[in-house]
Amino acid sequence: MTLSSEHGDLGAEDLKIITLARSARARNGVPEGAAVRDETGRTYVAGTVELESLKLSALQTAVAMAVASGAQSLEAAAVVSNAEAASADDRAAVRDLGGPETPVLLAGPDGQLRVAVTAG
Repeated sequence: MTLSSEHGDLGAEDLKIITLARSARARNGVPEGAAVRDETGRTYVAGTVELESLKLSALQTAVAMAVASGAQSLEAAAVVSNAEAASADDRAAVRDLGGPETPVLLAGPDGQLRVAVTAG
């Protein structure tokens, strides 16, 4: 199913990971929330990690959670942030597990899709 509206042509599963990313950001009070979907349809949700000795973006954390859980590849990734673009480091993390064609969806804090790019 493809939904067309303020989100463009996103399927229900892509809207789901945007919603999960938005929820993680709000629930944890962090600058970013992210979610990724693996090859089996499982989702991994994370927020920004900012410790004295460890700093990871929300998307890097979600990718790490997927890897630690045994994911072999990614179908899609979403990040909710005030940023205007997905960072090169975030796209690289997605590319490492999902490949260069994996979509990376960037939405604003309101959940509205800003841009969809590939990890490549």
